[in-house]
Amino acid sequence: MNSKPDPVVERLAPDECWTLLEQTNVGRLAVLVDGHPDVFPVNYVLDGDSIVFRTGVGTKFWSTMTAPCAVEIDGYRADSGKAWSVVVRGRTNLILDQQERAGVDGLGLDPWQPGSKDFYLRLIPEALTGRRFKTKRPDLWGTPLNDARTATFH
Repeated sequence: MNSKPDPVVERLAPDECWTLLEQTNVGRLAVLVDGHPDVFPVNYVLDGDSIVFRTGVGTKFWSTMTAPCAVEIDGYRADSGKAWSVVVRGRTNLILDQQERAGVDGLGLDPWQPGSKDFYLRLIPEALTGRRFKTKRPDLWGTPLNDARTATFH
């Protein structure tokens, strides 16, 4: 039997990217700050074909208001030994309408971090990409960081 090896990188279709985005609620927000990239963890909800998160007035808020940004999520499936990554790039809009805000609150949008997170931002995708790949050392993905086998990760 002639079996094909797994491709090095499998490109994910947009519907599969949305499915993966739906399965988690934490990602990394990439923004430009004073001309350099910066990354912040955010919890989010999907609302239609957009990502909504909350923030206070600060770096995340001002950076997303003035330039495009991206949200990235990733994961690992032990059953297949494959990792995946999804990136959503676009611009954010400030949600001012109280009914719209209540609607996303109803989807479970509640900030994890204490403090004032009064600003609701909607990331409207301009690009959505995803990929999946077989990991080189699948035994390490489920291994605690203090395990000796992860020494090369530090």
